[in-house]
Amino acid sequence: MKQLLKSIRPFLGAHDFNLSRRFYTDLGFEENVLSPKLSVFKSGDFGFYLQDAYVAEWVDNTMVFLEVNDVDQYYNQLIALHLTASYPSAKLVPVRNHDWGKECFLHDPSGILWHIGEFAR
Repeated sequence: MKQLLKSIRPFLGAHDFNLSRRFYTDLGFEENVLSPKLSVFKSGDFGFYLQDAYVAEWVDNTMVFLEVNDVDQYYNQLIALHLTASYPSAKLVPVRNHDWGKECFLHDPSGILWHIGEFAR
């Protein structure tokens, strides 16, 4: 196929839609409400859909990989947001080094696991 791809946007579920909306706004994403039960969250050209839908087996197994230029800097910015104090069910796991690069982990209030990584150069 010879199509130029423009974006890929996963659909994420939320146990508490309004809580998750606040979380992602606090994380720095810009929300565009599409309907009462669906929003798109964007940062630059990247984004994802958040929907007011919760199926435990789906949400508990959802992972998103977010590639950043400097995972240590991004992790420090996450700490400064105090997300785990504002959202007790959210979790932040420190940076880990791997042979392919390094990453930290962020669990949103519903349990969605974000891998935030930087590939080795």
